[in-house]
Amino acid sequence: MTLDLTFTARDIANTRFAISPLGEVVASVRVVKDPAAHPLLRPWVEQVRRRLQGVGWRLLSDLVPVPTVVIAGFTCTPPSTSMPDLGLELATMRGAAGRVRSDLDAVPGPRTKRVQALHDDPERGLERLAEEVQAYWDAAMAPYWARIRALLEGEILYRARLLAEGGAQRMLADLDDAVTWRDGTLSIAHRHVSGARSLRGLGLLLVPCVFVSPRVFSVTTPPYQPAVRYPPRGIATLWERRELEPPEALAAVLGRTRARLLAELDQPASTRDLAQRTGLSEPGANQHLTALRRAGLCTAHRTGRYVLYARTATAEALLEREERYFDETPTPRSNSR
Repeated sequence: MTLDLTFTARDIANTRFAISPLGEVVASVRVVKDPAAHPLLRPWVEQVRRRLQGVGWRLLSDLVPVPTVVIAGFTCTPPSTSMPDLGLELATMRGAAGRVRSDLDAVPGPRTKRVQALHDDPERGLERLAEEVQAYWDAAMAPYWARIRALLEGEILYRARLLAEGGAQRMLADLDDAVTWRDGTLSIAHRHVSGARSLRGLGLLLVPCVFVSPRVFSVTTPPYQPAVRYPPRGIATLWERRELEPPEALAAVLGRTRARLLAELDQPASTRDLAQRTGLSEPGANQHLTALRRAGLCTAHRTGRYVLYARTATAEALLEREERYFDETPTPRSNSR
């Protein structure tokens, strides 16, 4: 099946990116309930199962069936701002009582007693759901959120570069293997939905989401903002941090600490994240990053309250040059016969 989203010039102008903590929570419930279907996320599941013991999240679980065909829209409304925190999204959810019954009526299959109670008393049910989401977040998401957020912000920065290089066509062309862009239409290989949908002049909200992997999810029905949640690049390396050894020749010139920071910037990262990886203090990491930026080896980009650092083309060339040098250097021959 294929879902075709047709763009007008107005839709292209209104297309934007956002991060959704609540969307990550809802998508992650599928992963906990069916880890075999999400091999890249198995390390996270193994770590959080013990954290979730004793946490009450049955209503949240009931609202995210596995296998997933439809999830009620009020559980994770497309975010209205680019970088909302969980508190803002929970407030939006609490205010969606007027849509609970119609959204639940659109979900196929029987309801559990807990979901029926939500249907019967939306305001009280949403309050319970918000409490469960917060408890689930504290146990399973909060310990990992800094690295998840850095990955998501890096993905948005990467897409912004593609947009600058080649416009919307370049930015959307490699969004995911399940997504293709051609002649003003974004086509999504879909398991349960097909046909053409208009974006109604609202544009498309693109939401990179770690826990939707390996699928792409879409929202196209009013009154919600049309949105696509897709897996960002780099999920496979998210849970286990490897210690990157800086290239020896580069370390001899820059110093081992600054060379290590450049090596760690294989994905854009914040000062805090880099400090945690390298064992530096945040002020110390910031001092070295400032020196690298002044030397033209990294750039700094503000995303909301955070600053992400990324390697420049010059730094990439230096790292690639050393790898190529060691690959191509011939082994000395012995003079003995």
